[in-house]
Amino acid sequence: MPNNKRKNRGNKNKEVTMTPSNDTPIQDYEDDEIEEMQETDLKKLIRTLRSSQKQILELHKSLIDKIENLSRENEILRRNQNETKQLVQQESVIVTEVKNSIDQMKNTIESLTNRMGEAEERISDLEDREQERIQSDQRKEEEIRNLKHIVGNLQDTIKKPNIRVLGVPEGMEREKGLEGLFSEILAENFPGLEKDREILVQEAHRTPNKHDQKRSSPRHVVIKLSTVKHKEKILKCAREKRQITLRGSPIRLTADFSSETLQARREWRDKAQVLREKNCQPRILYPAKLSFVNEGEIKTFHCKQKLKEFVATRPALQKMLKDVLHTETQKHGHQYERR
Repeated sequence: MPNNKRKNRGNKNKEVTMTPSNDTPIQDYEDDEIEEMQETDLKKLIRTLRSSQKQILELHKSLIDKIENLSRENEILRRNQNETKQLVQQESVIVTEVKNSIDQMKNTIESLTNRMGEAEERISDLEDREQERIQSDQRKEEEIRNLKHIVGNLQDTIKKPNIRVLGVPEGMEREKGLEGLFSEILAENFPGLEKDREILVQEAHRTPNKHDQKRSSPRHVVIKLSTVKHKEKILKCAREKRQITLRGSPIRLTADFSSETLQARREWRDKAQVLREKNCQPRILYPAKLSFVNEGEIKTFHCKQKLKEFVATRPALQKMLKDVLHTETQKHGHQYERR
């Protein structure tokens, strides 16, 4: 009966606990109850306690592992947070540096833009000055051409009564002088004019004044008459006679012109030669005009540009003068390139 008593007493004072692993209730025993237990019950109790102890140890170890895992995860999170903060700080620094770089670039671009604007203004000023210089040079060139033309006209006016004699040997004037030689020319070629008392020689000289020993041809003789009318009369007779001589040697009588007018007359020669071959009756008029017959009309031109404009409207004449005009254009092109 003692066992029944222990069981009943145990039922009254019993407290139930739950194991962590299988939720099996474990009874709490008083000391006097343990003393009254049988050996079998004690062994069973010991086994139960040992199992509970083992379960508690495992639970403790599991809790420690979980705590360590949580600690490691927390450390990782803390490190990640620190790294994130560092990254954020670095990004902030980078963003600041980029903003500063952008501001510097903006300032640099603005400075360059201002400099470019100033440079463009300077270039514009230089271009304006260059254009003004070009225009000034063009005006000066035009003025120089006009002055040369005026000087040439004055020289032609001064030389208008003059006759230029070509081909008189050097030293022939020693006996009679140049005036005596001119009288001899008139007597030899124009007997009627030689007796004309109105034909007076005001001056006679060779040109240039100084004789160049290396020059093979003799210097020209310039005869200044008293009137233009007498000069034109003598030259007309010379054109009609064509062959003029002095003591049997051929010479030439021409009008005396300025160097500018002589150059202008030379530039008409090739065109006059072509027109002469085509029976257009060309003449180089005073001081430097080209005259010829075209389609039954006499045409006169004082400059080459007017001639080119006229030729452009006459296909037959254009074909006739094509070669000489083309050659002249090439010459002017080469002269422009050399400049």
